[in-house]
Amino acid sequence: MTIVRDDVRATLLAGHLAHLTTVNPDGSPHVTGVWIGMDGDDIVVAHLTDRHKLRNIRRDPRVVVSLVTGGKNPIGMDEYLVISGRARVVEGGAPALAQRLAETYLGAGVKFPPIDNPPAGYITHISIDRVAGVGPWAHING
Repeated sequence: MTIVRDDVRATLLAGHLAHLTTVNPDGSPHVTGVWIGMDGDDIVVAHLTDRHKLRNIRRDPRVVVSLVTGGKNPIGMDEYLVISGRARVVEGGAPALAQRLAETYLGAGVKFPPIDNPPAGYITHISIDRVAGVGPWAHING
């Protein structure tokens, strides 16, 4: 298990749309945009329904999460963060997590999901194995 550095944690919680990459049965990548949060040192993602990405994770837990931070490094390059890790899917809890994430991504006071009695859904927990990208975290893993 990786202990998440404060600068990485702050970036993951800043409300940047993330790209979650899973592995399709044929080995090709499957990429989707997701809202992310943190639960301890795990990245978490809410899903109201059982989707392709969840089936991929159940079969092969290897994932990559990437996001563009909006910052620039000292030589002017766009900063981005890439997390490699292992995911697990847990049943239930998605509406509460989605509401918490909506406060970051959509703003205070929003109701999300915008339906009555949403399904319990699923939460993906991603344990971080490797941190890379351009930014203050560029040399965390050598």
